[in-house]
Amino acid sequence: MARELEPYQLIERSLTKRFRKEIWNPFIRAVKQYELISRGDKIAVCISGGKDSMLMAKLLQQLQRHSDEPFELVYLVMDPGYNAENRARIEENARLLNIPAVFFESNIFDVANSAGESPCYLCARMRRGHLYAKARELGCNKIALGHHFNDVIETTLLGMFYGSQLQAMLPKLHSTNFEGMELIRPLYCVHEDAILSWCRYNSLEFIRCACRFTEEYKGNGNAELLSKRQEMKDLIAELKKTNPIIEKSIFKSIHSVCLDTMPGWKTHGEEHSFLENYDKG
Repeated sequence: MARELEPYQLIERSLTKRFRKEIWNPFIRAVKQYELISRGDKIAVCISGGKDSMLMAKLLQQLQRHSDEPFELVYLVMDPGYNAENRARIEENARLLNIPAVFFESNIFDVANSAGESPCYLCARMRRGHLYAKARELGCNKIALGHHFNDVIETTLLGMFYGSQLQAMLPKLHSTNFEGMELIRPLYCVHEDAILSWCRYNSLEFIRCACRFTEEYKGNGNAELLSKRQEMKDLIAELKKTNPIIEKSIFKSIHSVCLDTMPGWKTHGEEHSFLENYDKG
């Protein structure tokens, strides 16, 4: 008689069976193509409690179990000031998914929400700094964040439309403030639609935005002011009606930038002009 699987085992099986093409294969492709993990790494898997970071944790857990290259994982959950309900939901989901999460507290929400302008920017910077610091304290050399394929292309469009620059999101980068530390994005090739389908298939419910600032704006009827990223999502969805491969085209474009056609560009903080080499043939 076949042994009955635990809920977390069924969820794990869905990643390599039902969602192998949509999630597991793109995850493995990103890890290999961008050389995200090396032998001997100790990676802090940064879990916010949302669908993306929780999925990332399960994928890395599965990979560690079957990888020929040994590496360590620490499942790190920073509580920036969640309300009791959201904190409980994260703890419950970690148990459900069999993720041995390590929690630590900070006061980031309090600081960011009292900062006046740009609380979201300040919150993001503070979150990353706290995560790097805690990861280094635990002996990690990398932190893993749950940014996915759609985050990448939306960030590219946001930079063009609202930042006046062509700027993408790298699959990995060295920390400028924490020497020897790297940031990796294992979900770089995984589409958000696939993540949502995985959640529905397994009847999983994760926290969404737990920010007090967001909650205040929604309560004031100003939700439309919060997310330019949602505007990008809506734009891409509209464009897909006439061009089904628009997402793939945007993603591929950031891998094949032709500097010969750019009148200006920036590298290592320095601005350059095509005029520098114009008369050199």
